[in-house]
Amino acid sequence: MGQRLSGGRSCLDVPGRLLPQPPPPPPPVRRRLALLFAMLCVWLYLLVYSCAGSCAAAPGLLLLGSGSRAAHAPPAPGPDGPPPRLPFPAAPATQSAAGGEVAEGATSQEEQSPETPDSPSPISSFFSGSGSKQLPQAIIIGVKKGGTRALLEFLRVHPDVRAVGAEPHFFDRSYDKGLAWYRRIWLLASFASFHRCALGRLIAGSAFQGAYDVCFQRDLMPRTLDGQITMEKTPSYFVTREAPARISAMSKDTKLLVVVRDPVTRAVSDYTQTLSKRPDIPSFESLAFRNRSAGLVDRSWSAIQIGLYAEHLERWLRHFPARQMLFVSGERLVRDPAGELGRVQDFLGLKRIISDKHFYFNQTKGFPCLKKAEGSGRPHCLGKTKGRPHPEIDAQVLRQLRDFYRPFNRKFYQMTGHDFGWD
Repeated sequence: MGQRLSGGRSCLDVPGRLLPQPPPPPPPVRRRLALLFAMLCVWLYLLVYSCAGSCAAAPGLLLLGSGSRAAHAPPAPGPDGPPPRLPFPAAPATQSAAGGEVAEGATSQEEQSPETPDSPSPISSFFSGSGSKQLPQAIIIGVKKGGTRALLEFLRVHPDVRAVGAEPHFFDRSYDKGLAWYRRIWLLASFASFHRCALGRLIAGSAFQGAYDVCFQRDLMPRTLDGQITMEKTPSYFVTREAPARISAMSKDTKLLVVVRDPVTRAVSDYTQTLSKRPDIPSFESLAFRNRSAGLVDRSWSAIQIGLYAEHLERWLRHFPARQMLFVSGERLVRDPAGELGRVQDFLGLKRIISDKHFYFNQTKGFPCLKKAEGSGRPHCLGKTKGRPHPEIDAQVLRQLRDFYRPFNRKFYQMTGHDFGWD
């Protein structure tokens, strides 16, 4: 055993290259890809498991139930067994004539589709915890380029507000998919948020368990407890003819928020957004007027049409009383965000928690930002698409548009009982 070989080496002195070597550690890219794949498998498993036996039947998602259990409780089964399930009603018919409206007297969705809740899966029960998933009790319905994103982000600071960040567009684009699909948004949006969070942390190099724990706790448990409200925002609802009747059919008690802004400034902002995506579009002046010399404004252009607030409001007041609508000043939301958020919190029945201490003014963007965003200890401003510089518009064009909007603005002031000072 101790025999020496020529050269003075022991027979046990075998060169290291001849010994079995441990496998080299996987490169960082491969390791992260493996983690991403594992994360995707876990996410798919949770999604399938939580929906097993319940996604096929919409009531299995009653953990996402509607705003009022008592108001929407399913009827008791009759002597011949439980009532049959009815399909979600087709979208209300509208008249093709100008000014035509959705048929009146639409009954609530829950009344038309009585359903008996299935037993939720264990993971769904875990998600709901001591709270429940609900359809929105408040909706920001408009207006585009009025400040709706800012309002939603500011409101999400409040501990009693639960809101989906993306715009569902249910009552204008996806109504034919049914209320069950709308309910699922609140679950699937949480899954999507969790997935983005976890993947982002993994790509950044976090350990799998750490990314899983942080994101699971933060994004997969949007419980709505007593005293909390669920919200969504889709600004196009305000100008969609069918939206008032459709939202009323879901719940006549829904609270509606409308962020309004000087319609001339709003139109220029709308054009600026479109211009950033399509630099080859015609000039603002050529789109705003049918005949510039005669001062004939083109009302069919959406940037102009959205600003006819009084005409759109008339449709909403046929389905909702004025007390269920709050009109938020987009200008004051920039000038005094805490003051305007105070009005909003009162309207929603929330304790006044959001105050001046939550905001600072960003000189570069020209509007307020949050000192601490929801779920983060860092300052937060809206994205780079907010606060774009507007193109130069001829002063005479702006004067003509202000003259055009003046009678509509004054009617809007009368309808809302508030002078927004745009004239």
